[in-house]
Amino acid sequence: MATRKPEGYLDGQPLHPESLMMGYGYRPELSQGAVKCPIFQTSTFVFASAEEGKAFFELAYGLRKQRPNEEMGLIYSRLNNPDLEILEDRLTIWDDAEAAAAFASGMAAISTTILTFLRPGEVVVHSEPVYGGTDYLLKHILPMFGIRCVGFPAQASETEIAAVISRSSAFGKLGMIYLETPANPTNTLVDIAACARLAQVNSSERRVLVAVDNTFLGPLWQQPLKHGADLVIYSATKYIGGHSDVIAGVCLGAKELISQIKGFRTILGTMAGPNTSFLLMRSLETLKLRMTCQMKNARYVADFLADHPKVAKVYYLGHLNPEETQHEIFHRQCTAPGSMISFDVIGGEAEAFRLLNNLRMIHLAVSLGSTESLAEHPATMTHADVDPEERMELGITPAMVRISVGVEHPEDIIADLRQALEQV
Repeated sequence: MATRKPEGYLDGQPLHPESLMMGYGYRPELSQGAVKCPIFQTSTFVFASAEEGKAFFELAYGLRKQRPNEEMGLIYSRLNNPDLEILEDRLTIWDDAEAAAAFASGMAAISTTILTFLRPGEVVVHSEPVYGGTDYLLKHILPMFGIRCVGFPAQASETEIAAVISRSSAFGKLGMIYLETPANPTNTLVDIAACARLAQVNSSERRVLVAVDNTFLGPLWQQPLKHGADLVIYSATKYIGGHSDVIAGVCLGAKELISQIKGFRTILGTMAGPNTSFLLMRSLETLKLRMTCQMKNARYVADFLADHPKVAKVYYLGHLNPEETQHEIFHRQCTAPGSMISFDVIGGEAEAFRLLNNLRMIHLAVSLGSTESLAEHPATMTHADVDPEERMELGITPAMVRISVGVEHPEDIIADLRQALEQV
């Protein structure tokens, strides 16, 4: 559990996250009174003395233990930067994490995190489907480093996942359980608590970590660390950035784990730059406003699609069957259904393309979580590099369309979908 700094309280009461987003971790008096953190667009920082420089490097490279009340000094923007440090302090609040590491992209966060903890000869067991880039990393890049990957369906039960873990022992020792929940693009939920229990059971001399990509629901509607995950990862390009103008990633968790990730990040050079950090701090101020509006809009859009005669199936967390396990996981693990909707049109790729080509207000583009509504075709776009047979098995059909609902008026979003569906 994170311990908030004194500035996180007012008269002894903890401030709410949306209030802390306005200035947590930043002291205006250190920057000429600027109400917002300036962009520290510098590569290196001047030391007051050679002794100070030595002390900073000793801490940075773990050559000695940190003294009481000693803080890591500024050295070089690949290691640390005021914008990066303030952003990381602020990012911990929504997930109630001890520490955060920000990266140049979501894939930088995922790859750096995985490579920090996995070793040749080990196995990562992962949920399916996952984002296409993650799928490629798991199945094509990691094997080149002697790391095997074994998947299980996102909707698998704890017993079924345990069986997959047992079978994976033929390939090596389990090193990590990697989850993406809800799954992209099917919105299928993975039981985080069940995977945390399995990780604990399978830990021996080396701890098996549970890492969760929480991009689809964002830090407002699901907080994996509270359900037993060790690490939570975001493509901050999505809801955290929220304006389609920045590429970034985040990993949060215990300080002990994040410090290891930061050490590896320093060597790989995958950190977020000062301008990216500045843009994310700007976006965090409106995160709750944007995500709440998008979530409310998505309810109307999903209901419209569910009733439309040219839509075969809607994949939306707000429409889960109360009799099914997914519904129970949702109410235990999530606080809202978010604003991601996938649906199958009646037909196939031609019909899906006709719909997408006739949208007028909704943008035909990949990515998600931005202020504008976006629509794309997973099978030929975000998941194009997933094996075609696997795509079909995972429910990513040629008829599927994915929509990220924005902050426009819901009636206008629906009107655009209605007129486009008329062309199908």
